[in-house]
Amino acid sequence: MYQEFLQKIFYNNRVLDYLVFLIYFLSGVAVIWIFKSIILRRLRKLTAKTEAIVDNIFLASAKWLVPILYYGVFYISIHKLKLGLLAEKTISVASIAVIIYLAVRSILALISILLNRYQAKRGSDHSRQHVYKGILTIARLIIWTFALLILLDNLGLKITALVTGLGIGGIAIALAAQTILGDLFSYFTIFFDKPFEIGDFIIIGEFKGTVEHIGIKTSRIRSLSGEELVFSNTDITNSRLSNYRRMERRRAIFKIGVTYNTPGDKLRIIPGLIKNIIESTEMTTFDRCHFQGFGDYSQDIETAYFIETRDYNKYMDIQQEINLRIREEFEKNGIEFAFPTQSIYIENQ
Repeated sequence: MYQEFLQKIFYNNRVLDYLVFLIYFLSGVAVIWIFKSIILRRLRKLTAKTEAIVDNIFLASAKWLVPILYYGVFYISIHKLKLGLLAEKTISVASIAVIIYLAVRSILALISILLNRYQAKRGSDHSRQHVYKGILTIARLIIWTFALLILLDNLGLKITALVTGLGIGGIAIALAAQTILGDLFSYFTIFFDKPFEIGDFIIIGEFKGTVEHIGIKTSRIRSLSGEELVFSNTDITNSRLSNYRRMERRRAIFKIGVTYNTPGDKLRIIPGLIKNIIESTEMTTFDRCHFQGFGDYSQDIETAYFIETRDYNKYMDIQQEINLRIREEFEKNGIEFAFPTQSIYIENQ
């Protein structure tokens, strides 16, 4: 009686076949449950203690690994039964859809991890968070579009014409908006390469000022005289740029001239006087001081030194102090500064 019941056929399968399917499926579910509850949980605890990017990728992938395993057990178990063509096709399509969905979610999780890691290294501010969200949105759009095309192709639909149309349309859009796209790509270049950031004092060509805003198409700079300068991102990336905020120290060179009436013994002491003045001034490092040469109306002394700050106002305060002390020392030693003069000699015939 029991054997006869097992051999009875329902929907092209024996009762025994259904039991085999059930045993395979429940056994697989039990193994996955043990893996998830014991092994995977311990691995998560171990990887949570480290900051390695491989561990973060593992944690993100594990979130989608368990559903894949469950579906894999179901897929293997269901093939123990004799299925009709429609059921086979339905399961095949569902399998492809599930695999594509989980693959897309895993890729997006990986991109999110990499962006968060990059953000943690570079620091976080309001403008950067907007950029990260924008990059993630663009990545989602591109990846889901490719995933949809792959799914339609596996469903048997002819997507060649669709892909060709999208390609032609994309080329047309790119040609029509090449300036905007150029500024967009330049924006990403500025974002990732970091030639400057908000708050930096930069010089672009003949323009200089403090960066106030970095936008998708344009960036804005506040000049020293107060007006706002607007540059397209493409213009910025194509220009030579000086960033004074990245300067650790400032090198200053200045030249003074003394009259030709100054005797040689006093000329010899000038470099020493200036060296003592600079070395006794705070936040400075002396480099050199030389009697450089003979000018049109002066004997020229050139001096170079370093200011241990990038603050321009502080640099001007230090240079002013040095200038005043040089003037005092020259007055004490009877050394005269030169100024433009002409001597006219009249010869009697």
